[in-house]
Amino acid sequence: MGLLLLLPPAFELPVTKDFDGFQKEAVQMVKPAKGTTTLAFIFKEGVIVAADSRASMGGYISSQSVKKIIEINPYMLGTMAGGAADCQFWHRNLGIKCRLHELANKRRISVTGASKLLANILFSYRGMGLSVGTMIAGWDETGPGLYYVDSEGGRLKGTRFSVGSGSPYAYGVLDSGYRFDMSIEEAGELGRRAIYHATFRDGASGGVASVYYVGANGWTKLSGDDVSELHYKYYPTVSTEASEPDQMVEA
Repeated sequence: MGLLLLLPPAFELPVTKDFDGFQKEAVQMVKPAKGTTTLAFIFKEGVIVAADSRASMGGYISSQSVKKIIEINPYMLGTMAGGAADCQFWHRNLGIKCRLHELANKRRISVTGASKLLANILFSYRGMGLSVGTMIAGWDETGPGLYYVDSEGGRLKGTRFSVGSGSPYAYGVLDSGYRFDMSIEEAGELGRRAIYHATFRDGASGGVASVYYVGANGWTKLSGDDVSELHYKYYPTVSTEASEPDQMVEA
């Protein structure tokens, strides 16, 4: 009788088909339609990072001046695609962790280490409704580095990436004009042109085309141009004069 009193009280398990996934998968009741265009690529002088500045949800444009390229430290940048709040918070969190790493180890964290740190954090929150598609670009002891990280914890290393709804259009310009031996001016021009053409075809992208350069001395902003003004520079003008029909040549 005394043994029965020592047993823990029984309780009913929750009724669920998959106990391992109980309360793990967040049910997204509203799925907002998001859009953006960001890109980054490595060339001989460093890394170019470019993005538009439009924030939208479906057909509603909420802002034309969102800063989608975020400083992690003076030698590293992150891009923002997906949910604005998720991207801003986790980039800020990554910046704090990179600074703590620098204080503890007396040296800057590498681009590889920072991207892996972010991927591990996001992986631990997978299935909980985060929306993050970011590129981590920077310069460390090994030279330029570029990684793509998403909200499921995926991580890819590469030389050029474009993320967002306008990325198919940006890739068309980027792939056709990319050369590793470009100068800083040529690389910045390629990034700006790719962002413009994406904003021209993608309704969810627009605002200002911002271009940053990351080199051995840190990152600098090369330009920030309104895409409506870039239209007159990049889009071919069509002649209003009707072309004369070809004259038929008699045999």
